[in-house]
Amino acid sequence: MMWDFALAKHLRHEDRHFELRISCRSDARKLVLFGPSGAGKTLTLKMIAGLLKPDSGYARIAGATLFDSAAGVDLSPQARRLAYVFQDYALFPHLTVRQNIAFALRTGWRNPLRNTSHAAVERWLQAFSLKAVEQLYPHQLSGGQKQRTALARALVAQPRALLLDEPFAALDKALRHGLRSELAQLQAELKIPMLLITHDEDDIANLADEVVHIAAGEVVSKTDAPEASIDALPGKNQ
Repeated sequence: MMWDFALAKHLRHEDRHFELRISCRSDARKLVLFGPSGAGKTLTLKMIAGLLKPDSGYARIAGATLFDSAAGVDLSPQARRLAYVFQDYALFPHLTVRQNIAFALRTGWRNPLRNTSHAAVERWLQAFSLKAVEQLYPHQLSGGQKQRTALARALVAQPRALLLDEPFAALDKALRHGLRSELAQLQAELKIPMLLITHDEDDIANLADEVVHIAAGEVVSKTDAPEASIDALPGKNQ
């Protein structure tokens, strides 16, 4: 089973409560969590990545147990070997494109040198056409260049799976279309398991093998895609 998780988390803020209880078992190589804002998509992704601890449950990817409250397993984010691409890309503003990518390979506390060289870094600079901007800083990059840099940094350490938190939300429509195609081609070449969260129907049409629809902290339905009609997804217009 590629994806196998059942996670529970209760959040309280002043007089507001949110209960997340989500479970999924899927062999899809490209799995999409789809739902409106506030449904619990990002919380789920963070629990799988080890950035937020569930109250109970388990998370397994391709048979590897990352978290199991009953068995006392709770791997650190680093030990889970998952590449997480944040919605805002979370690039280090004081590091160049080359340094940002190389950061994922670092040991110790020191930042990579400006001219650091590594075969894996060179590979992804070339793959994402970033050689021309490798010495630029994030504030000097376009939205597409920032996303390519974030993806290169995520993939350089050969992760077990790729987790994407609404990766196209900050881009204009034309750029989203091109980068979706690039990501789909990349995933097909690498065959790396990918879990993407979105509320954008075009992401489903272009990037999903299977869709898990979430609303109010629970799974509403699970549907094959893109063969299945997106119009059939519950609450798609929420």
